[in-house]
Amino acid sequence: MKTKLRPKVIAIVACVLISWFLVPSLQAQTGFTEKDRQTLTALQVRAEETAKALETLRHDTNKRFEELRQDTNKRFEELRQDMNARFQAVDKRFEAVDKRFEELREDMNKRFEMVDKRFEAVDKRFEQLIHFLYILAGIFTTLVVAVIAFAYWDRRTIIREARKQTLDQLERQGIVRRIILALQEYSQKDNDLRQILKSFDLL
Repeated sequence: MKTKLRPKVIAIVACVLISWFLVPSLQAQTGFTEKDRQTLTALQVRAEETAKALETLRHDTNKRFEELRQDTNKRFEELRQDMNARFQAVDKRFEAVDKRFEELREDMNKRFEMVDKRFEAVDKRFEQLIHFLYILAGIFTTLVVAVIAFAYWDRRTIIREARKQTLDQLERQGIVRRIILALQEYSQKDNDLRQILKSFDLL
């Protein structure tokens, strides 16, 4: 708008100057009357007033534009500061969220470490339990083998002792010797019996 007003002001000033310079020449050529002179003077005064009014309008317009520019700059500055403040608040909130996530991550890591330690303790207890079960199995196996061996040894010992006692008793009675003698005598006729007696060292 400032650029549009400037050519108008220049045109009005040019008209005033032309009329100022042309009035004497026209008066000399045509012989203006006093009324024409007053009319031109009134036009000149109006033109000057119009120029002053336009200048005042231009000055007021420039002032308003300047005030508007300053107000706009001020508002933009306030808006920029407000936006900066809001972005800083958003940044702080994001930092707080990041901090919370970091704390949550650390807490989760600690809990997972505790769970790992518990699993390690459970694994250790299972290993101890399995080791203890192996020991019990070894002891039980040893006891079973010992009992079986003792029973077998005891049975053989009892049988041997019983046979010895029986043979001793039979020998005391002389029956066994007689039977052996009878078998030896009969073995002279029976080869199979002779072989059996030889296998038992009775011949």
